[in-house]
Amino acid sequence: MTKYLFNSITLLYLLINLVGCSGIEKSNTVFFGGKIINPKTKFVVLYSNNLVIDTILLNERNKFLGIYKDLDEGLYHFMHGNENQYIYLEPKDSLMLRLNTWNFDESLVFAGKGAERNNILVDIFLEDESEKKLFYQFNNLKPKAYQTKINSHIQSRLKTFDHYKKNHPKETTAYFNVLKTALTYPIYARIERYPISHVYVSKTLDFPEIDSSFYAYRKDLDFNDNNALMYYTPYARYITNYLYNVTYALGHKPMMSKFSSDFTVDLLQTIDAKINLKDSKNAFLKRTVLDHFQRKSNCNIDQRSFDAFLKLSSNKKDKELVRNLLEDNKTLHKGHKIGGFTISDFTDRPISIKDFTHGKNTVLLFWSKEYISKSFINSRVPFLQRKYPSLNFAVIEIDGSSNSSSRIPNIDIKNQYYMNSKLLKNNFLTSAMHRTILVNKKGVVENGYAAISSQNIYKQLKELSEIN
Repeated sequence: MTKYLFNSITLLYLLINLVGCSGIEKSNTVFFGGKIINPKTKFVVLYSNNLVIDTILLNERNKFLGIYKDLDEGLYHFMHGNENQYIYLEPKDSLMLRLNTWNFDESLVFAGKGAERNNILVDIFLEDESEKKLFYQFNNLKPKAYQTKINSHIQSRLKTFDHYKKNHPKETTAYFNVLKTALTYPIYARIERYPISHVYVSKTLDFPEIDSSFYAYRKDLDFNDNNALMYYTPYARYITNYLYNVTYALGHKPMMSKFSSDFTVDLLQTIDAKINLKDSKNAFLKRTVLDHFQRKSNCNIDQRSFDAFLKLSSNKKDKELVRNLLEDNKTLHKGHKIGGFTISDFTDRPISIKDFTHGKNTVLLFWSKEYISKSFINSRVPFLQRKYPSLNFAVIEIDGSSNSSSRIPNIDIKNQYYMNSKLLKNNFLTSAMHRTILVNKKGVVENGYAAISSQNIYKQLKELSEIN
């Protein structure tokens, strides 16, 4: 796992040009910067977990530099445009990157102090991406054959870990923990996913029979000792797959398009039993109850699931969000007439929603940046527009404005709007959760709580496009 690095002269040039001659205290200062080729925006955003640490502007040469005097050691991630990648920073690091957005991950390379530990993390990510198809094919194998194939890959990854550890003895224990997670947890996640993937690939109706040795690695894992890793994708994906697998093992049959009420309640109770860290437990509880609701892509409420969530979660903000969602869901059901409010385009021109939907089968996506990212909307809406060109799409920011920073790239400005939810007589957006409402040509609601993240949306949009 090696990459060619841009040399130290380039690093020095970047630092000189970005920092200039201002004497900066070098004690524990962390430098994070670099150059973006073909930039998508004029800034890079640095995150710790899900919190923004800094927004770093690109200069006229598309270079950037962040300087931090009190940055804790650990995992961070940066975002540019719709792409992001993880980095591991320590005090005294001077981590410089170079990437081309036309080939974001494949072109990403680091130089400077801290470069080696970050280059191997990117290499691991790329190797894992390249092996997805291979691992998918393994799902068709019987458990013993699958286990043999997977164990070979685990041993190879562990050799990589031992080799790096031997040649980099000064790396911290915390970093080695992240490195081992990056190498092994994607494979463990696939093992946990194997039973349901096998059903899907082999087109059987029941899970394969698996003995306890299949999950022998579990005894060496402790996912209640590091709250920060819960935000690291390889780790979080493993925990998610593990929780679902353990819940299926309670006796549930395979489920593909939606989950039963019994399964959702059992999953919430599994999370409560298996996750001890309070913040992580609350995060998994919230994501589960919301994901399962949105997966259905309709107004039908599974009250047992929501009651279980409200009982098990200790996060007051999350519980208030869910209660607001339940209230929102009481309005604008199938058969209701839509009207009584306006949306505004980016010239600040107000448009009656009744006029906007008149004579056109319409998709109204209400969104808030607090609960859904522009990158996700951008990854879904243009595709749906191409697939259903006869539909009238409106992407409406809840309590947004005509400020250019509110615009979503790659979606026609003519399809983007904003509104003030506080002016609604019957506020159906108090939770600010994204909500898609499907309206026919007569202004009548066909679906009051669709979700563009659901597989069921395709059938629902096809049916809407066929209404005369």
